[in-house]
Amino acid sequence: MTEDGDSPEAVLAALEARSRRRETPCGDGAMVWREWGPSAGVGGGRDRPPLVLLHGGSGSWRHWVRNIERLSADRRLLCPDLPGLGDSAMPPRTDGPAPIAAVVRAGLARVLGGEGAPYDLAGFSFGALIAGHVAAEAGPELRSLTLVGAASLGLPRQGTDLVTVRDKEGEARAAAHRHNLAALMFADPARIDGLALLVQERNTAESRFRSRGFAGSALLRDAVARARAPVALVYGERDAIAWPEVEARFAVLRSVRADAWTGMIPGAGHWVSYEAAPAFDAMLLDMLNRRRPGGDAA
Repeated sequence: MTEDGDSPEAVLAALEARSRRRETPCGDGAMVWREWGPSAGVGGGRDRPPLVLLHGGSGSWRHWVRNIERLSADRRLLCPDLPGLGDSAMPPRTDGPAPIAAVVRAGLARVLGGEGAPYDLAGFSFGALIAGHVAAEAGPELRSLTLVGAASLGLPRQGTDLVTVRDKEGEARAAAHRHNLAALMFADPARIDGLALLVQERNTAESRFRSRGFAGSALLRDAVARARAPVALVYGERDAIAWPEVEARFAVLRSVRADAWTGMIPGAGHWVSYEAAPAFDAMLLDMLNRRRPGGDAA
């Protein structure tokens, strides 16, 4: 049960029921987008454009389950399932992130109603890699880029002791999910609740595209160097892919983007947007406000 008494299944079902579903071409099928908040052309204006959130590897829109309500309160919020994940079809055969980013960019243009429609973009983990490649090809319509828990910056990362889930059932499968969440996603295992376990189970069951091979590369660093939009990088203090060298990752970003804005959320792990949702939402909204016309410089 969640803190408000609803079951995790009810929380996800209610959130999805409030969404508007869109589909755009992807490989031999469709990329699925869900959106919340004001409809296209309603409210916001150019100073508060749509916010697009790209989830992490082996994930889906559900990675943002604890952020959607707050972030869609006064702006249009788009949370797609990336190609080969969630409800979206597999992308064209690829050995890199650029073709996946091209599918996302084309779909985004359709959903937003044109190539020049402004938007803000944030990506978590594998979603940060894809967001960086979207930003590398974007024009002035991209107002800002926020990278969350990013790898692929050209630095080594610590290994994580993950266990296989797909060959397990029942309590053994739930225990495997809890182990993996504690090893990679959470700083404090006590914060792993029923909703987190349900999100992990559904994401794992629907995952077909394997993205982990990109994590040790410098592909994101090189893409961000080509981006024109303002860039921010956010980590949980105990992010398993960055700790104990979070500052080294900030330094890498600043080596290619000296104006980058950086932020660290104390006591949180890799899935910082879930484990420390109120702090994450506040930090992201502050970053977006700094990028609005007349806002403070980063």
